[in-house]
Amino acid sequence: MSIVKVKTKGQVTLPTAIRKEVGLNIGDLLEAKIEQGKITLTPKSLIDRHIEEGLEDIKKGRTYGPFDTAEEMVVSLQSNMKKRAKQLKRSR
Repeated sequence: MSIVKVKTKGQVTLPTAIRKEVGLNIGDLLEAKIEQGKITLTPKSLIDRHIEEGLEDIKKGRTYGPFDTAEEMVVSLQSNMKKRAKQLKRSR
């Protein structure tokens, strides 16, 4: 068992051995819950993180579509790839 200290802003450092055992990396998400008077932290999967990022993109209007056909989507993707390639060339 590891003892950790709650710091000024409620921050807690999880010991390295615990992070390694559950495969936590910098930037990973944890779900915090109270269960039977105890605090539990549950790692959220990469899919959960991508869903959260995708929802943030939608909120900020960073979306494409809707498309009526797959072909329309492919044309849009190709067009956006060309625009991004031009932007990359300019930034170099």
